[in-house]
Amino acid sequence: MNRWLILLLWLFCTYGEAQTFELRKEHDSLYWLNDWRLPYPVYQFQIGDVDGDGSEDAMVGVIKSTRFYPEKGRRLFIFKQVNKKARPLWMGSKLGGILEDFRYKDGKIRALESTTDSLYVVSDYQWDSFGMKFDHFIIKGVDKETAIKSFSQ
Repeated sequence: MNRWLILLLWLFCTYGEAQTFELRKEHDSLYWLNDWRLPYPVYQFQIGDVDGDGSEDAMVGVIKSTRFYPEKGRRLFIFKQVNKKARPLWMGSKLGGILEDFRYKDGKIRALESTTDSLYVVSDYQWDSFGMKFDHFIIKGVDKETAIKSFSQ
């Protein structure tokens, strides 16, 4: 058989089938994203093409502390899929403000964030080669109810 045909068959078998993410809960503070162990409570799970490469990524919101932010808070992890295995693309400790929730919208991550002065903002972030970069505010300096309405649209 021709070497190129063998290569094409291998590529199709490897990449031709749809790759999917599966989030499984073992208990309140242990989840599995495909084969990746997430030993944290999960508050959000979204799928979308965050980095614009044509393949879906998994966005997982976890509650944990970090080296630079020792108080537990909501964090965002983004995973790629390589041979049906979840692999980290970005494991962020912080976006802009205090992350309350996020969702994937129009190729960006929309974040509902609180500020240190007890106000709220809704911001869009986009992928920038290494991680998430602020794109623009949808709304800022508002009460929680107004922010949630804006975030939900």
